[in-house]
Amino acid sequence: MKSRHIAALSFTAIGGLLLSGCSAGEAATLENGDAKDLSIAVVFGWDEGIAVSVLWEAILEEKGYDVALDYADIGPTFAGLSTGDYDVFMDSWLPTTHASYLEEFGDDITELGVWNSEGRNTIAVNADAPIDSLEELAENADLFNNRIVGTDPGAGLTKMTEENAIPQYGLEEMEFVISSSPAMLSELKAATDAGENIVVTLWQPHWAYDSFPIKNLEDPLGAMGEAEEMTSFSRIGLEDDSPQAAEWISNFTIDLETLTSLESALLVDYTGDDYDAPVAAWIDENREWVDTLTE
Repeated sequence: MKSRHIAALSFTAIGGLLLSGCSAGEAATLENGDAKDLSIAVVFGWDEGIAVSVLWEAILEEKGYDVALDYADIGPTFAGLSTGDYDVFMDSWLPTTHASYLEEFGDDITELGVWNSEGRNTIAVNADAPIDSLEELAENADLFNNRIVGTDPGAGLTKMTEENAIPQYGLEEMEFVISSSPAMLSELKAATDAGENIVVTLWQPHWAYDSFPIKNLEDPLGAMGEAEEMTSFSRIGLEDDSPQAAEWISNFTIDLETLTSLESALLVDYTGDDYDAPVAAWIDENREWVDTLTE
């Protein structure tokens, strides 16, 4: 949804709420007292974050807010929250994946709430690969072209793989390819389409598990950590400026089945980058549940 900037309006009805009058230089507010403008930071390629952010963009715009999705890398996202450049970020993984960012920026941001507690970092291979455990990977590295295909350089998943999985399982001789999530998924698709072996760093929930024949390698040493909580954060002061929106996002939860359905609608069944139509269709199909998010 495109941001819509409306100024100097007086008590104009928008989406069932009223926009209070404002003069030049003053921030517009809704009848509920919230600031009308809201920015949500999104990390490109982090599909569960894209899905829930697009969902909340649509929900909030139905309520009269003017929402902008701002795409950035993970480091600048946390930095931008801490300086107030972004209002909300919905895809922090805790307690392990993004621990270093919380150490650096935690005093300057606000935790809103956990929306799913079933996140998991993984190392995955094609489903018909001849190994089932990370303990088997080093001695079979040549079957995978001595490569592990990773994602973004700043991702906690990348750090976890470099600092934990590779040394603990003796994978130092394998090339760890660090690029981006879209690049990793492109390689994963090409390899599985061709019936070739591949090793990738991945995470659950992710639509790739429904779209490609893959399996997670067992991790008996726990190098990739335990279950993670997908958590929303905001800039300090958002709860004062937009208490209703902050409360809605704080109370938001979504189960894996619903999240997978949303991801599939936006990122598998649809191949464009303007999500207005597919998210509107998904909301119509799930209207009863969606409406409970802002009761």
